[in-house]
Amino acid sequence: MRAQLKTTDNKIFPILFMTKKEKFQIEYPMKGSAPMIWQYIGTEHGLSTWFADNIEMNGKTFNFYWGKEEKRTATLIAQRNGVYVRLRWEDENVNTFFELRITYNEITRQHSLVISDFAEPSEINDQKDLWDSQIEYLKRHSGM
Repeated sequence: MRAQLKTTDNKIFPILFMTKKEKFQIEYPMKGSAPMIWQYIGTEHGLSTWFADNIEMNGKTFNFYWGKEEKRTATLIAQRNGVYVRLRWEDENVNTFFELRITYNEITRQHSLVISDFAEPSEINDQKDLWDSQIEYLKRHSGM
């Protein structure tokens, strides 16, 4: 949304309003064991096989590269080895994050990868489509 601010000397400045991002979750059943899934979500090498073309880690800082031009930096804000990683993009609001979590269903005896992410309401379906594509690539690449 755009609005304008008019000053007393008739100068006009655009005002940008940020829509509040909403949290959403998607669950993907996986065929692999928790340690197998973890190696793809909890390690630099694993993430670079499906999430980005290249990843550099320096402490809690992750630099993600796609192609020759695109780079985004995220900070690891929480992690429990073998269970989940939670990262925040450096250019996003401090109240947002994305999380990759391994869950287990006792009834089906199957592991799932649960993605939590944030997006503007009008972009949630596009974000879900992007995650669907990424996880499909992960499943094909890993055999899960």
